Amino acid sequence: MTTTRKDDASSQAEQVSDTQTVSDSYKNLHKPSSEFASRDDYLEHELQIMQPKRWRPNLPFRDYRFEFEDTIPAMAGTIGKVVMVGAIAATFAAPLGLSDAFVLENVRYELLIVAIFIILFSGFILPTANLAGTHGPLIPLIPIVVAAGGHPMAFGLLIGALGLLLAISKGGSLLARLTSKGVCGGLLLYLGFIGTISQVKKLFAWAEEIQMTHIAFIVILATILLYALLEHFKKRWLAVPLSCLIGGLTAFALGAPFEFKTAPGMPNMNPIYWWGENTGWMLGLPTLESFVVVLPFAILAVAMWSPDFLGHQVFQKISYPKRTEKVQMNIDDTMLSASVRQTFGSILGGANFTSSWGTYIVPAAIAKRPIPAGAILTALFCVIAGIWGYPMDLAIWQPVLCVALIVGVFIPLLEAGMEMTREGKTTQSAAIVVFASTLVNPAFGWSLTMLLDNLGLIGCKERSSELTHMSRWIIPLFMFVLLTSVMAMVGMLPGIPALLENFRH
Repeated sequence: MTTTRKDDASSQAEQVSDTQTVSDSYKNLHKPSSEFASRDDYLEHELQIMQPKRWRPNLPFRDYRFEFEDTIPAMAGTIGKVVMVGAIAATFAAPLGLSDAFVLENVRYELLIVAIFIILFSGFILPTANLAGTHGPLIPLIPIVVAAGGHPMAFGLLIGALGLLLAISKGGSLLARLTSKGVCGGLLLYLGFIGTISQVKKLFAWAEEIQMTHIAFIVILATILLYALLEHFKKRWLAVPLSCLIGGLTAFALGAPFEFKTAPGMPNMNPIYWWGENTGWMLGLPTLESFVVVLPFAILAVAMWSPDFLGHQVFQKISYPKRTEKVQMNIDDTMLSASVRQTFGSILGGANFTSSWGTYIVPAAIAKRPIPAGAILTALFCVIAGIWGYPMDLAIWQPVLCVALIVGVFIPLLEAGMEMTREGKTTQSAAIVVFASTLVNPAFGWSLTMLLDNLGLIGCKERSSELTHMSRWIIPLFMFVLLTSVMAMVGMLPGIPALLENFRH
């Protein structure tokens, strides 16, 4: 990047608008919002003039700015983080016989750990890397891992190592290029639909427990009407805070019980405590056998990154205006930052298993904001929630949590999937993805449909004929065989017992 004289600034700005070839600095090209006809025009211009630098310092106000819109993905991301890490820690704690106090303290610990890596990577040296979040699809597998004698540190270190190999070889971006619009759209449709259904069911289950089922109906109906109004007035980026506010206040006004329980405090920051034989996880350090046991799951976890990362990148591309390629999420950089964060998090004693942070990137894309500014605020919110404690109680209260995930993540994914499958040829691949994902899971559906689509059996035949042999069938077939084999080993294929005896539980 070079800096031009002030008298060349206007011509350089025009060059940005036409070709995205920026030769002036972001600071010089920035204009106040008052100079634009609308807020959307200002935000789109900000995306188009940004010049993120890889492996070099990216500083606030010099390379990007903070806007009110950045608080929306930061809040949604923090809520999602508290919930997902809590779910993983609780899933480990139950079979290991650990207390609720362990879960609470480890969640607080993870919130502080992740804040450091968010600032370092997404906020400073890799501004196009999405935040390293939590690998939700792994949660159902954790009891199997524990039953087989798996060690969480061994599991995390292997995920980090395999993720680094995939990032360095640029395997993530390669698989993204081999995935057609129909496959991407179908994947988004499936994830959006399944996620929406699950959150509605969770809210009704919570309402039944407190014997006030009508609250769930009223909260969801109010959320639907609010979302429609925000869509009408083109203020959809406000959906998360307003839905949380309306959902929480409505439930509380109708008599739903709520109280703050988590007092301010700091978790134990000593890794020796977390990996002690009588403290923390109460497991001690892993042995060589521990790594062997979790290897199939680690391979599966990293292989499942590609459809997850791809879905987030595609949604961002659909939501951003033209000429914003420089600020769009980079899959390989995201895999790299996630791998490093996973490695250090596991060494320190955290319960998180990482992936691309969907509850952050989806609302950020809707708000038309770049990654770094919201990343800094997310780190700040995580630290506040972890130390203060009380926000954690609010974040996991079902009327707040469920509506936040529905309007902030799953409905937008549905919309993006529908947008990508408007053309006739894409609908074939999209339908097969949904079908195959329902049979096993999204990773299976993605790998099988990518193979069928690239072979030309479904989808666009012209696209298939233009692919090389390596792209057409060798790489897709390898991915399908690898994923299916690992799933068969650990017992994830419906109706088929695990091939490895250790996983037959």
